[in-house]
Amino acid sequence: MLKGYLEEVQKVWKEMDEGPVEEMVRAFLKAYEEGRYIFFFGNGGSAATASHFCEDLGKGTLSGPGAGRRIKAISLTDNTPYITAWANDEGYEVVFEQQLANLAEPGDLTVAISGSGNSLNVLKATDYANRNDLFTIGMTGYDGGRLGKMVKLHIHVPSFDMGLVEGVHLLLVHYVIGKVKERMEERNNARADGVCGD
Repeated sequence: MLKGYLEEVQKVWKEMDEGPVEEMVRAFLKAYEEGRYIFFFGNGGSAATASHFCEDLGKGTLSGPGAGRRIKAISLTDNTPYITAWANDEGYEVVFEQQLANLAEPGDLTVAISGSGNSLNVLKATDYANRNDLFTIGMTGYDGGRLGKMVKLHIHVPSFDMGLVEGVHLLLVHYVIGKVKERMEERNNARADGVCGD
């Protein structure tokens, strides 16, 4: 049974479009070069993925604690008092949108994670981001839902099994982090060798 599950994961992984994943890597590197913020959000398992992605991108791409320039990553799923204050007073559907209203600037990035692609608070935050000139990325499963049609860059896991979608999202996190770190190191080494400048 374990082998069967892993075979299904492998099947879905092979069916994914590589192009958007590589574009996500480039978008993160551009944000790094320009000093832009990257905001992550989602619900349930996707909230955990948002936190994980944020932590790995912010820390896992560093050469060590003395590293200079860093990726500015923020997870909007982690401030429980903030989330519950907005949810209690205005409704759960605004908990990510309203945090973006406080923190985001034009040119920043959002990464919205939703297995179904139809979580209302994720959609509202993405709509806010689109209207305020942020670069929107969506990670979905199922048929992509409404989120897949809203974002500027869509990372789609072609499965209707929520657990499988969330599992592949986590695999994508580690794949993307590895690529971003590798290319950051290449750029930093090139600068140190005088090949290119800031």
